[in-house]
Order: sequence, then structure tokens, then C-alpha cells
Amino acid sequence: MQNLKVIFEDNQIIVVEKQPNIPSQADKTEDIDMLTIVKQYIKEKYNKPGNVYLGLVHRLDRPVGGVMIFAKTSKSATRLSDQVREKIFKKKYLAVVDGKFDNNKGTLEDYLYKDERNNISKVVSKEKKNAKLAKLDYEVLAYNEVKNLSLLKINLHTGRHHQIRVQLSHAGHSIFGDQKYGTRGQGKQIALWAYELTIEHPITKQEMTFKSIPESNGTWCILKNVVTVK
Repeated sequence: MQNLKVIFEDNQIIVVEKQPNIPSQADKTEDIDMLTIVKQYIKEKYNKPGNVYLGLVHRLDRPVGGVMIFAKTSKSATRLSDQVREKIFKKKYLAVVDGKFDNNKGTLEDYLYKDERNNISKVVSKEKKNAKLAKLDYEVLAYNEVKNLSLLKINLHTGRHHQIRVQLSHAGHSIFGDQKYGTRGQGKQIALWAYELTIEHPITKQEMTFKSIPESNGTWCILKNVVTVK
């Protein structure tokens, strides 16, 4: 069984840390994926016979690491999916990006169009057919003057395809190591991490927040300049 960091688990949900470059679910590469890894963990831990039910509630892009939640019952899967639609389900990210910002806090609003054939998204006019509003808030937590890199905390208001990557690139602050939309760090691991997830527990309705912070090495050494990420 793959090493799996479990952040929280009860009889309804399991929250884990996804490592970069592991797909959220099976894809054409046939590489091991998070859904399979967590199913294996449950099967072995509880000695379950037959197939294990596990609901995929949300996804992270393959190169992105961080917090993921899975549902252990169909009822919880339905309720968590409803929270995603109703925007009760909240995700925050950390990113290391190119350049220095004029303002330490701000909001990016763009209209995005997903190019299905090439699996990329683009900033377009809101008049374009199938364009969707994308909105996020950012806060600069640290700036490395030598490397000209900024550490951002990002709060998503919408969940569009490759949204953070496209919007920051369009704003002139592409994510370090982004092979599709970036200008710096080609060949490096993308510096984007899903660090915080807030939900209402699907049964108890209690608000719960889970966090995962990347190790402060490599590109993420900029985290050493930050005491805590709130």
C-alpha cells in the first residue's frame, strides 16, 4: 500500500494529503490514483471483503498537492457534492508566483473558456459563448527579493478548470514550475498547494477545517519567512 497521510477520518469521511503528480482518479495513464490509494487503505485497515465504497467529491490537478476529502458513504457523498454546488465547501491554496505585487491583497475576476481539445483554459471576453466567470482573492504572505518570487494565499470563489493557474498567468504572475501557463521554473514541480479545506460535516453539520502545509524546501523554502499560515 502507498504511504498515505490521513488528516482526519470517521465513519462518514476521510481527509488525506494528496502528493503532487498523483491523479485524483484513474486516467488514461493508468498510474496509481488517490481514489484507489484511499480505497486500499480502508480495505486493509478494516479488513473489508469485496469492493470498498468511496465517493470522489472534488479533484485536484495532477501536479498539485494538498488536502483532499472523500466520502465513505453515498449519503455523505451526496451532501458534500451539494456543498460544492452551494459554495459551502471552501478551498484555499498556497502558490509561489513570479514577480512582486503592487498591492498585498486583491481580487482577480476574469471570464474563462475551456478548450476541451487541448485541455487548457483561456481568459476571454464575457461575450464569448461558454465563457464562465472566475473569481479569486489573493494575499501576499512573503516576497523573496533575490529570486523575485511571491508567496500567495488564495481564496477561491469559483471552481473553474485550471482557474488559479490561468488567472495568475494572465495577471503577469504565473506560478513557478507551471508547465502549461508558466514562464519560470520549467522542469520544476508546480508550486501550487491546496492547503485548507472547510466543510460542514455531512451528518453532524459541524463546520470543520483541515490544513496541509508543504514542506519548506525547494521552491517552498519561501515558507520559512512565514511564521504561520492562517
